[in-house]
Amino acid sequence: MQHDDEALVGQPAGYWTWAASKTLLAYARGRLAAIGITQPQWWVLHQVVLSENGVTRDEAIRTHQARLDVGAGLVPDIDLLVERALLLETDGRLQITDEGRALHGRAAETQRANRERVHEGVSDEEYLITLRVLQRMIRNAGGDPGLI
Repeated sequence: MQHDDEALVGQPAGYWTWAASKTLLAYARGRLAAIGITQPQWWVLHQVVLSENGVTRDEAIRTHQARLDVGAGLVPDIDLLVERALLLETDGRLQITDEGRALHGRAAETQRANRERVHEGVSDEEYLITLRVLQRMIRNAGGDPGLI
């Protein structure tokens, strides 16, 4: 159902950001689940791939503390990545294995395809305006978009 502009302008941003978040998260998580990885596991694998010397568990948790309420909840995901031999833990640092690197590659391609599908018909300019407006609204509500 397409809403007209007059009706939309009076609607709460909180509802629409919640609806977008719920829909987009379900889409991305479903696509990642289809290749055998959760979104938080993807975040950790990606963080490890980007690091030259791996990361500690504490670094992984701290980095993702503000992301969708995960933080310390990453511990089971990290444990599973180690159990599946996608990450090795040596001297307190998580390092990616060849199997982990292969899954990371599939997940990165999945994320790229997800973004392409979700951004279909949305110009970079529209996307940037949307994010800037949301950041301003976060600040207006007393939040810090830099912490998110």
